[in-house]
Parts: sequence; structure tokens; C-alpha cells
Amino acid sequence: MPDQEHTIPIFDTSRIPLIVPRPDHQVSRANISENALKVLYRLRKAGFQAHLVGGGVRDLLLGHEPKDFDVATDARPEQVREVFRNCRLIGRRFRLAHVHFGSDIVEVATFRGGAADEDAEGERCLENGRIVRDNAYGTIEEDALRRDFTINSLYYNIADFSLIDYAGGLADLQAGTLRLIGDDPERRYREDPVRMLRAVRFACKLGFSIDPACERPLFELAQLLRDIPAARLFDELLKLFLSGTGLMAFEKLRHYGLFAYLFPATETALAHEEQAFPLTFVARGLENTDRRLQEGKPVTPAFLFAILLWEPVRQRVQALQEEGMSDTEAMYLAAGEVSAAQQPFVAIPKRFGLPMREIWGLQPRLELCQGKRPYRLVTHPRFRAAYDFLLLRAEAGEADPELAAWWTRFQQADGQERAQMTDGGAKRRRPRRRRGKRPAASAPSGEEG
Repeated sequence: MPDQEHTIPIFDTSRIPLIVPRPDHQVSRANISENALKVLYRLRKAGFQAHLVGGGVRDLLLGHEPKDFDVATDARPEQVREVFRNCRLIGRRFRLAHVHFGSDIVEVATFRGGAADEDAEGERCLENGRIVRDNAYGTIEEDALRRDFTINSLYYNIADFSLIDYAGGLADLQAGTLRLIGDDPERRYREDPVRMLRAVRFACKLGFSIDPACERPLFELAQLLRDIPAARLFDELLKLFLSGTGLMAFEKLRHYGLFAYLFPATETALAHEEQAFPLTFVARGLENTDRRLQEGKPVTPAFLFAILLWEPVRQRVQALQEEGMSDTEAMYLAAGEVSAAQQPFVAIPKRFGLPMREIWGLQPRLELCQGKRPYRLVTHPRFRAAYDFLLLRAEAGEADPELAAWWTRFQQADGQERAQMTDGGAKRRRPRRRRGKRPAASAPSGEEG
């Protein structure tokens, strides 16, 4: 396919699109979900334009299986609702239509268009360069050039099964380049700072290189993340870290200085070496998470955030212990302090925050291997996650590998062997920093019990 110029003024709708007819591209209706096709066909039958757009088109062109399919149309949200009885309108900042098919949802967005005005109170306005409302509707040309990255601005037209490319996305897709639409990357990041996180996510997920002009501002604009609602950042980080490339995303976030604005306490903790060794727990934990996801196994957000926030918790526990506080009390207090301090940056919902703190809170109890305590502990609903967490700590050299191996044996043992293991001969074990050894135990699952 022909190469295209890449310096694209955002609202230059005079640009002639590249249209690729069906025989010349690989997007097939056979690979599009049945429900997405229903939405596309019904919108067209109702007299509206209907296009598959964004990540679904991108992934199909790359030979990947799309996670979901989004639809773009000239129908207004209220008109979409009139076409589909199973439709629900959501959002204020971006008004969208969700068409429900059981548990499957097809998202339908109306073509966006029109220039922004910082003093406007209409349907699209900016505050300090950031888009705070965007419900000004327009044409497909305007919509295409208002999207973030060129590779996400490709349309599949259900009317004739052609591809439409206004932004040079096909050329960038072939070159493996991630590029913002427009000639001012800093402006695009300021419009929506989450685009910086999306740049990292797509670069990791697709193995693409970030265009140098789009990469430079990443080192300078991290502070803009402070203006993003903490709940929205939680959702974005789940996409970042639960896509099978979490370790790479973690490294890139730190490289660009973005991680410090998302997890400031963790970044501070990681800045210090202990006993001349860099701290490796977070990296090992994310590597394990990636491995599980690539094997099709589950990882809960509670376990993920327990990994990401563990270093400040652990260091605070040590400080409180040095002040004379008991292990359990220190863990309880440290977990509460770190969790509360994190909320203004990335808001962790209670349904994940509570089990996250339970995973931490069970760590001191796992050191108690006598009497009836182990029997009670293995019945705890969070035991498996806490045990997996202990394995990661041992692998990183900050918990005793023998303790992790003991718990592995205990779970596999029969009644008589368990009785021998807990019959007073076992000494209470305290974690000590040991590096370079792995526990003689199964690999941690990362699955919340």
C-alpha cells in the first residue's frame, strides 16, 4: 500500500483518504463478531453510515484476534437507541451508546467533529488544554483526525467492505510505528494525558516503536497525570498490566518518568538498594503475572496491586517493627497507610483493596508453623493468594525459601505428615533477606483464592 505523508493537521478535512477495496485487504466478516455485524447491518439498514473502527480493525490487519469491536456512525446516540431496544446511553464526557447482547456489549460512537474552544460551554470544550467534554458531532473525516494514534484511525465500511485511512495508519501499521495524529504531539497529550499511558500500552502490546516526535514529550509531561481522575487511571492500569506485557510496561513507565506519578511511594522505595542489591520483587511479580496471562490463567487486580505496592508496605513494616510494634500490628498499620496514600493517585476499588490488604496481612501469619494455626490458615479464603505472594517474596530473596517450601509440603501432605510438621518441633520463621535462591516449591499462580 502506498506510503503517506505523516504531518497531518488535526482538522484538515480536505485530506483525500486512502480507500482500499475489499480484494486488497485481509479484513473479513468471518473474523468479526456476529453481534458487531448485527449492529453494523442494522444501522446501515436504518439509513446511517456504519463502520468498524479502532483497535478491532487494527488487530484484524495484524492477524490478531480483537478483544472487542467498536462501531462509528453518523447516527446520534439518541438515534442509535431508537434503532436498538437493547441499547443504553452512557457517559457525559463522551456520550456513547452500548448495545447489549447478553454479556457482550458493542460500543457505538457518533462521529466527533469541530474545533475546541477553551472558553466554550457547548458540546466540546477544553480546560488548560485538556478535553473535559467532547460531544460535538461531525463527519467521518473529522472523526478520523480527532482520534489519538494513526493505527487506531482506520475504518472498515460495511457498505462496500472497504478500508478507509485518513491519517496514514496503514503505512504506520506496516512500519511498526506508533504515531499520534497531528503535527503537535504535546498538544495531543495535553488534550488527554492518558494518551501517554496508551502510547506505552500499544508500544508494549504490539511491539511497535514510538515515533521520536511523539516520544520526546513523554519525558516532560508526566505531571499532567495528576489532572486525571484516579478512578480512570485504575482502569487504564488494568489494561496496561493485565495484557501479558506488564513487566515491559513497568520498565517503560519508569523510563519515561510516568510511574512516579502513578505509584509515588513505590517509586521512592525502588530508588533505594538494600545490602547493595536492587529491589527485584515488583519485576519478578510482574514477570510471573505475564507468564500466567500468556498461559490463559487468571490474575486478579487485587494480586496485581498487592505486587505494585508491596515495597512501600514492606519498608514501612520494618520501620514500625524497629519502633517495637508487633509483626501483625505493623503490617495492619502499614497496609492501611500505604493504601490510603495511594488512593489520590490511582483509586483502587474496595472490592480489590480489601483482598489486597488481606494478602499482605497474612504474610506474618504464614511464619507461624506450629499447632493448629496452619490448619486454620489453609481454610482462609485468601490463603492461596497469600501463599503465592510468599513464593514471589522468596524468589526475590526477601523471604525464607525454606518457609515457602514448608507451606508447599504442608498443602501436599496427608494427615499424619501434617501432624508431624506442626508438632512443636517447627520453629517460628522470620523472613530474612536471601538472594540468588529459589524455593523448592511450585511456581506462584497469582490467583486469588
